[in-house]
This record gives sequence, C-alpha cells and structure tokens, in this order.
Amino acid sequence: MLELAFVLGFGLLAYHGATIRDEELSVLPRKISDKIGQLWDIAHKGMRESHFVRAEKALLTILKIDEKNAAAYNRLGILYAKQKEYKDAIDCFEIASSIETSASSLHNLGLIYYETENYDKAATAFEQALKLEDNLAARHIAYAKVQERLGNDKLMFQELQRAIELEPTKESYELLYKAYINRGMDEEAKAISTKIKHASRSTTKPKRVIRPKRRVVI
Repeated sequence: MLELAFVLGFGLLAYHGATIRDEELSVLPRKISDKIGQLWDIAHKGMRESHFVRAEKALLTILKIDEKNAAAYNRLGILYAKQKEYKDAIDCFEIASSIETSASSLHNLGLIYYETENYDKAATAFEQALKLEDNLAARHIAYAKVQERLGNDKLMFQELQRAIELEPTKESYELLYKAYINRGMDEEAKAISTKIKHASRSTTKPKRVIRPKRRVVI
C-alpha cells in the first residue's frame, strides 16, 4: 500500500492550496483579514508541531469566518489524513475541489482514495489533477501506482517513464526497475540498473577540496 508518508509530502504538492495568498485576504475587512492571518499562523504551527487539535480548531474557525475558503478545507483534509481519519479527509478535499478546482486538492483526494483502496476513484482524481498540472513527477508516480493496482501495466510503465523524463532521479529509476523485476522483465531491469548507478553518482556530493594553507613570506 502506498503509505501516506510518500504522499503526505502533501506539503509540497499542496503548498499553494494551503498557503494564504495576499490577494485572498486583501478583499476582506482589515480586522477580519488580521484575524484569519493569526489563525493560519496557529494552524501551521499546530500541524508542524503535531498539535492537531489546536490546528483543527484554528482551521474550523477560519471556515466559520470564510466558509468558501478552499485552502482551509485542503489543509484540514491534510490534517485528517495525517490522523488516518480518511472519511473526513475525503469530505474536505471534495469540498475544496468544488469551491476551487486545483491540481493539489484533486491529487490529495486521489491519495486518500488510494490509501482506502478505492482505486477507480483514485485514478479519476489523479487524471483530473494531471489535466490541470502534469509537470510534477510525483503526480505521474501516484497515477502509475493506481494503474498497477488496476492491472493496467502498459499505462503504469508510461507514467513511470514520464516521471523519469521530468525528474531522472535514483528513486524514480528504482520504481521502474522494481516494476520490471516483478514482471520478470530482466533485460529491461538490467538496462535500468545501469541508469540507477549513474543517477546515484550524479547525486553524490563532491568531496570538499582542501586548500593548502597560505604562508606569509616575510
């Protein structure tokens, strides 16, 4: 099962959906926007420090003030997902998508459907997310994982290859390598193993050059 640790790097994928944008607050009266800003600070800090009850209260208060705040629903969904309260997480991501369709909220929704083994709905959510934003390797990898569960190997391989095109990292190559091995495609796996070694070398930090000490000549 695709663990939420993989996806709940939600952080990066959902960042623009969970961040307060200046233009969103500028249309509100000053006192209200200041209040919401303070609540966002509490929510972010609460989630960062795993004080989930505090974060939840702050987000729910934001939604009492601004019930159409898609970012708050999206962040609330992430909070529930972290606590494995998947039904509530799905509700939040669906509401966020209905208010403001974004690749992040759709991707997060797909991740929760995947985690709860609802692969058909997960595939649909990922497809919609990719239509809006298809330049992130993580989106293609998640979609490939769903297609693997659905038995669509051809599409799975296509998505893994696309992920590698976007980000030719050791991790991306290893996912493709594992897929080949699991299907007895030894020749293809052998070709990928070479690329994994190359990717590993390219990501290795260069050794620090030790410069000779300068001597003062009198």
